[in-house]
Amino acid sequence: MMTSARFAQRVLNIDISGIRKMFEAAGSNAINLGLGQPDFDTPLHIRQAAIDAINEGFTGYTYGAGIPELRTALSSKFERENNFNVTPNEIIVTSGASEALELAIASLVDPGDEVLIANPGFVSYNALVEIMGGKVVPVPLGGDLSLRPEDVLERITPRTKAFIVNSPANPTGAVQSRNDMKAFAEIADDHDITLISDEVYEHFIYEGEHVSPAQYSDNVITVNATSKTYSMTGWRLGYVAAKQHYIEQMIKVHQYVQACANSIAQKAAVAALNGPIEPVIQMRDEFRQRRDLLVGGLNSLGMRCDLPRGAFYAFPEVDDYMGVVNTLISNGIVVVPGTAFGSGGEGYMRLSYSTSQADIKRALMIMESVL
Repeated sequence: MMTSARFAQRVLNIDISGIRKMFEAAGSNAINLGLGQPDFDTPLHIRQAAIDAINEGFTGYTYGAGIPELRTALSSKFERENNFNVTPNEIIVTSGASEALELAIASLVDPGDEVLIANPGFVSYNALVEIMGGKVVPVPLGGDLSLRPEDVLERITPRTKAFIVNSPANPTGAVQSRNDMKAFAEIADDHDITLISDEVYEHFIYEGEHVSPAQYSDNVITVNATSKTYSMTGWRLGYVAAKQHYIEQMIKVHQYVQACANSIAQKAAVAALNGPIEPVIQMRDEFRQRRDLLVGGLNSLGMRCDLPRGAFYAFPEVDDYMGVVNTLISNGIVVVPGTAFGSGGEGYMRLSYSTSQADIKRALMIMESVL
């Protein structure tokens, strides 16, 4: 008989992601408002680049940090879109943003070190810190569901190694202001700690602007991916950018856990970054319409939902929220309880509007009839 004693405690201490549980348990006819995945096809020119790579036999290992033309394209992207400079040698191409986060946390955190994380926040942050033996320090969100610099500042201790900022944010859709990002950068500098900036939803902002804190500080590790921006979630292509002393440590972890990212996906990512931006704009415009439709419908049902300014999630506050979550799931609407993102999510649920307007309308009709 298997006993827990044979397994590492750091693994026993974590659970399967609540998002994955909901996704994998959903029936074929369910309306899935649970998974954060664009429902658009990957743009044609990106798919064609992958086909060309296969036909040209580009199917072997690549440089560990990524093919030179992709890292050059990423270096240009950061200068053009994010207003900070990194050389191609200060970028590692990863298997999705998930690996990029792992590299950042693994390179920083020793057992007992503290990492400040928004509560509620993306599910991977807590788990990765715990796997590395670190201690998660939850930081509550403000009334607008954004992370406040003063709340980060008051939780810093001599054991603090890093804090994570996610803007636009999962699960709330909140977008941090420029003043916030400047303040976060100053906190990192003043306390000699590292800011990990997760920017995977940067192109899906409907009000406000995206601000990368790396333009204000060298103590920043920037995590991003092609997954959301170009509807390439299954391609598993992410990247991490930081100053050279960070990269030197992260590449050590990368070479043993991954060796290199998928060669074909790297060629596709070059086409994505160097290609037209119009498909991204079209996705963003459609997401805005879906957001307005879903949030308007939720509020009409009494679910107190602020208009999220970014990403593609609504995060309504709901009375008897677990009862509502269970009722919706039993009626074929997949949502994620807010507690999947931390104790601060109690009383909330996350709904993704990365599905068609027809499905959103159908979900709202079902909600009206069963709640």
